[in-house]
Amino acid sequence: MGFARTCSVALVGVEGVLVEVQADLEPGVAAFTLVGLPDKSLSESRDRVRAAVVNSGAEWPQKKLTVGLSPASVPKSGSGFDLAVAAAVLGAAERIDPRSIADLVLIGELGLDGRVRPVRGTLPAVLAAADAGYHQVVVPEQTAGEAALVPGVSVLGVRTLRQLIAILADEPVPDEEPVVEGRPDPMLAGLLVPGAGIGTGLAPDPGEGPDLADVAGQHTARRALEIAAAGGHHLFLTGPPGAGKTMLAERLPGILPPLTRQESLEVTAIHSVAGILPPGEPLVRRAPYCAPHHSATMQSLVGGGNGIPRPGAVSLSHRGVLFLDEAPEFSTKSLDSLRQPLESGHVVIARTAGVVRLPARFLLALAANPCPCGRHTLHGAGCECPPAAVRRYQARLSGPLLDRIDLRVEAEPVTRADLLGQGGRGEPTGTVADRVREARARTTARLTGTPWTLNSEIPGHELRTRHLTAPGALAHAERDVERGLLTARGLDRVLRVAWTIADLAGHDRPDRDDIALALELRTGITRGVPLTTGERR
Repeated sequence: MGFARTCSVALVGVEGVLVEVQADLEPGVAAFTLVGLPDKSLSESRDRVRAAVVNSGAEWPQKKLTVGLSPASVPKSGSGFDLAVAAAVLGAAERIDPRSIADLVLIGELGLDGRVRPVRGTLPAVLAAADAGYHQVVVPEQTAGEAALVPGVSVLGVRTLRQLIAILADEPVPDEEPVVEGRPDPMLAGLLVPGAGIGTGLAPDPGEGPDLADVAGQHTARRALEIAAAGGHHLFLTGPPGAGKTMLAERLPGILPPLTRQESLEVTAIHSVAGILPPGEPLVRRAPYCAPHHSATMQSLVGGGNGIPRPGAVSLSHRGVLFLDEAPEFSTKSLDSLRQPLESGHVVIARTAGVVRLPARFLLALAANPCPCGRHTLHGAGCECPPAAVRRYQARLSGPLLDRIDLRVEAEPVTRADLLGQGGRGEPTGTVADRVREARARTTARLTGTPWTLNSEIPGHELRTRHLTAPGALAHAERDVERGLLTARGLDRVLRVAWTIADLAGHDRPDRDDIALALELRTGITRGVPLTTGERR
């Protein structure tokens, strides 16, 4: 009787669970039994592993073989267990020393010819292995760079099962046919899933993507865009067609600062699981940008699918921007599903296969027309929408959802002077991005020693008790609360925005003008406060 064990990782959402792969050989009729709640693709690994072992020059044991995946209560899916199953079988057959694989974590799919194919979710799988105390992992050669992002873990990238057998048996490692540069690599098939990103892209470096200077006019909206980026505040742009709402939102990721190391690992793990991680770029350093079509379902926004739920748009835009253009055209059910992640920064999805918690701390940008035809706010433009149709259109964005939006800006029609450049060009993306970075640096210094990094994350109780404004600065806000223009949540969000405005201006704490501008950007009521230095409305 032979026995061997090794380890692999089962992914539940974007979190990994260590799985012990055990192989047991006993005398009897040759059979291969796989137990431990495998799904269809994992059950098929019996045929893949047998063919890969034989085609790698090893002898398949002609005995009763049982492979167990523990813990048996955790559902296992995918083909990433193939390499661990093959190693456990070879260890039980004493082709390799069972002790050499006992402390290894192996992740990879096997082709019938013995080649090791990459699988999605390598980074979160290796992170789970490191958290469990393992220091050695074996992954496909193509994803070795992704696995190496985890500190304190020794990564071995292999191209074929023959190479792994030779390394573990202390034999000469065979030379495999190298990948010719310029030729397609069939091993990457399935690693990048077309359409899985739901409009996701990575924000380009400042100066390489769309420039904020291309936007004509819209001084108030540009200012709101800068405040949203500096404090992580959600933004709602409304106005007639052609005013530049989509242009502004598309340039929002460009003024966001680069991700920190921890944020990069979080975003990379999500993109790896979703199958949208670009080949050759194992670490995502720029904020993601996700812009789903207005026909997107609730499952595509918050996550879901058959079996274990997969990340949706709110998770794919984690630490980045989620832009919903033509927001009233989204279904009410889909829009209201955003209320939980807007507050908590994560989404919990319950399915029959299990409950998954996915990160979803994103910056939401909404854009909408004032009515179905878009000409409701234009004088003399001939809007023929009945008042009931206008109310019904605007009511598609529920009050509880809008109450969670910090900045509400009306984009004015572009004037001839702005369109022809007679009013001067606006600031480029790089200049605004520099101010955003400086403001975030002030915020980080002030919040050192707290669990928060952005003004939008500070709880209301902390704002009202520890982060105090200048004396008398809240007079307008208090009156708005008494008149019912602001809710308790609205007041907290005004204070958060005011702190961001103060950080952009270099103030130690918000003054009366900072509070007034924050109120104007939320309520739309002009307060006669400066938008920029030396400019007053």
